Amino acid sequence: MADRTAPPRRGVLDDESAANRRRLIGAAATLILLPVIPRLAQAATILAVRTWPAEEYTRITLEMDSELKAEHFTLDNPHRLVVDIDGLAMNAGINELVSKVKPDDPYIASVRVAQNRPNVVRLVFDLKQAIAPQVFTLKPVGDYQYRLVLDLYPQVAQDPLVALLKKQPAPADDDPLARILDDISRNPVTPGDAAPSRPGVPGSVPAPRPSSPAKTARRRVLTIALDPGHGGEDPGAIGRGGTREKDVVLQIAHRLKARIDAQPGMRAYLTRDGDYFVPLNVRVQKARRVKADLFVSIHADAWIKPSASGTSVFALSRRGASSTAARWLANKENAADLIGGVNLGSQDRQVAKVLLDLSTTAQINDSLKVGRAFLDELKDVGRLHKNSVEQAGFAVLKAPDIPSILVETAFISNPSEERLLRSSAHQDKLAIAMMTGIRSYFDDNPPLASVADAG
Repeated sequence: MADRTAPPRRGVLDDESAANRRRLIGAAATLILLPVIPRLAQAATILAVRTWPAEEYTRITLEMDSELKAEHFTLDNPHRLVVDIDGLAMNAGINELVSKVKPDDPYIASVRVAQNRPNVVRLVFDLKQAIAPQVFTLKPVGDYQYRLVLDLYPQVAQDPLVALLKKQPAPADDDPLARILDDISRNPVTPGDAAPSRPGVPGSVPAPRPSSPAKTARRRVLTIALDPGHGGEDPGAIGRGGTREKDVVLQIAHRLKARIDAQPGMRAYLTRDGDYFVPLNVRVQKARRVKADLFVSIHADAWIKPSASGTSVFALSRRGASSTAARWLANKENAADLIGGVNLGSQDRQVAKVLLDLSTTAQINDSLKVGRAFLDELKDVGRLHKNSVEQAGFAVLKAPDIPSILVETAFISNPSEERLLRSSAHQDKLAIAMMTGIRSYFDDNPPLASVADAG
């Protein structure tokens, strides 16, 4: 009988040790391989779908919890835009896009959504006209996560000046404003075109022949560019009561525009006339395209303390901000492009930089004059936050040849002023004060050019 207490033979131990070593090596190899085994890809989650239809362009925004890639192409006869989104599966969020498209959208007739292939969703937009699309992604900023942005621009964009003339009301034939509008549409005049006439001086413009009282010389129409801040994806500041800056400043701008348009020899142009986003440098370009004589950007301030209150007026500074608060505000307003979403790939950054670096000392001096005229009127509407025009490096004030100011109408972060900003009566008071400030500035600083009747 074998001795059960006898030590095992050496060969058995060797076999067991070898087996243990093999198990350890196998386990280690498994651990080493685990990190490089690919996980099954999970489809992104749609957090929100938003559409921003406007005459200038329609924007569609898909907000997601992860960054996605998209490819797009257009088709003719009929016009369509096809967008393939990689890393997305059909779900209720993407289906919501179908109901977001409204019948009055200037560019989109309808939209179809389907799973084109595994992990790829295809969007097909049936279009009302040919478009020049821009499709780009935005990284998280502010309250937004990753965004896929589809901008549908018309293939042939309308010139802002032509659009402005088309939107003018049709007054009676004997209205002097109608005759002036007819003059500028047939014979556009810019500052410097008309030179004074001095008989006998070489190079001077010949004196006009005498005209009847009905054909006396008159000033050209003054164009005031009104710039309601923010819009679309960018709500601006939001008050405790939920009031959005982009909404109230657009309402104030419309009220001011109506008063300007009612003035003989004046007309107003809105850089945005609805709830859509306009990049900062495009606002400046629009004002220059319509040959604006004045640029007024309208905002509603916000501060970390609800006690801050009052109206402020700002002009551009080339030497730094006039206060720490002014610098903070300029940085906040200049960040609007990040919030609103700008397709950097479609912009010539150098051209944009040149445009925004052309501001002149003369423009800033004129802007300070406008600002003082505004403060003189706004002080009767409510408290001023500062009694003087402040200065900072606001990108939207950098038109090199247009006096430009930014008006912070009130602090939307102050509950009392938020209620005022929602009030139609207070909005009217602000519009009247700014209208008076505009007239006061041009009374003291009349434009050089004038328009005379032809014939």
